Amino acid sequence: MKVTGTALPFLPLYRRLLPSRLAGLSLALLKATALELAILAGHLLLYPSGITQERRTTPALPSPDTTQLPTETSPPVVLLHGFIDNRSVFVLLRRNLAQHGRHQVESLNYSPLTCDIRTAAELLGRHIEGICERTGSRQVDVVGHSLGGLIARYYVQCLGGDHRVRTLVTLGTPHSGTSVVPLANAHPIVRQMRPGSPILEELALPAPGCRTHFVSFWSDLDHLMDPLETACIDHPDLLAQNVRVSGVGHLALPVHPAVATGIRQALDATRTGAATVAQADGMTVA
Repeated sequence: MKVTGTALPFLPLYRRLLPSRLAGLSLALLKATALELAILAGHLLLYPSGITQERRTTPALPSPDTTQLPTETSPPVVLLHGFIDNRSVFVLLRRNLAQHGRHQVESLNYSPLTCDIRTAAELLGRHIEGICERTGSRQVDVVGHSLGGLIARYYVQCLGGDHRVRTLVTLGTPHSGTSVVPLANAHPIVRQMRPGSPILEELALPAPGCRTHFVSFWSDLDHLMDPLETACIDHPDLLAQNVRVSGVGHLALPVHPAVATGIRQALDATRTGAATVAQADGMTVA
């Protein structure tokens, strides 16, 4: 599915909230902004709990005297957070996945001091190899929020990760680069997320034979994507589906239960039924 445009020329949130525009704010934007603030407050409380890496466990082997039952065929799920964040952002999504049978879910923390997407992608690759070794799984699914989706995509396209990643779901990821908050250019990894950066030029190169299935969720109220369509994947060699979400902002994408349902559908979809997540009209969650 290719998304070519949006209904309105949405502007970054910080421009919307100028006093001269307050009277013209739509109800949807006001609700989304209130939700973003509530999520931000809750995330700040949870943030300390996610600073350290989570403890890795090896699945227990069944007793030889125990009757073997069919095992879960779904691969493990790897969650990758965004810029200056940590694994605590996925608390609700992890619970949602577990409630629907996804019990092998792991999060990877990369340092907020990380200054290069390539370095983070190499770390992700080592982490995924470790998961496959511990679980005996040949492949994993990955869900990346914001920068995390870009790191995972680089691993898949440029480091041969397509043989390990069955499905990559991205949430509000600047696949074509975002121009929001120019002052943040002081950080090297932010410069790598700008349109025309060498990293994004690498990702635009041909990727023939890439085996990973991509599903990109993008929101029409995402204040960190400028332009909004940058969160869509547009590459002729990639098996990619773009899903428009209406009514939530950037922080709500990994938290909102309706988006979690879409993520589960994406992870459960087979290659031959990849268009089962949402149709061209997208999903409205507000």
